[in-house]
Amino acid sequence: MTFTRFIRPAAVAMVGASVLALGACASLAPYGPQGGPGRQGYAETAIETNRYRVTYNGVGDPAPVADYALLRAAELTLERGFDWFEVTQRWTDGRLDPRGGVRPTVSIGAGSSRYGGYSSSGVGVGVGLNLTGPGATSTTLEVVMGQGQKPDRPSAYDAREVTRALGRY
Repeated sequence: MTFTRFIRPAAVAMVGASVLALGACASLAPYGPQGGPGRQGYAETAIETNRYRVTYNGVGDPAPVADYALLRAAELTLERGFDWFEVTQRWTDGRLDPRGGVRPTVSIGAGSSRYGGYSSSGVGVGVGLNLTGPGATSTTLEVVMGQGQKPDRPSAYDAREVTRALGRY
């Protein structure tokens, strides 16, 4: 019995466990407040009595992260006794390739060298695998809150309708 019979299954198991661990770390966490700086979840900062900056940090597809930021803005609007909010500024950061996963990349290189009376040249081909998960993304909204009839602008949202529509997450 050879030593390699034990090494191969162990190596395969370690690579498989590593891929699974990376995949588990790279999913959008359940909706909720940030657990600390740089962690997934929402955070807000009061700018004025009716103006807030709302940020949602997550990983993966930027669309659910943007929805979570809108949901938090709607919840905050209702918590503060307002009826509607308007997004006055919006930032989306960190779109680091939301697909993540294992994707091969191929690279080709060539080189030559001369030393004394000898010369050489070579061509190389490399294959790489991206084993990282989806990239981090965040959406930040600056919102102004109001009472009564919602303004007739595409940037204005009825807080109750947003919580009803996006609260399914």
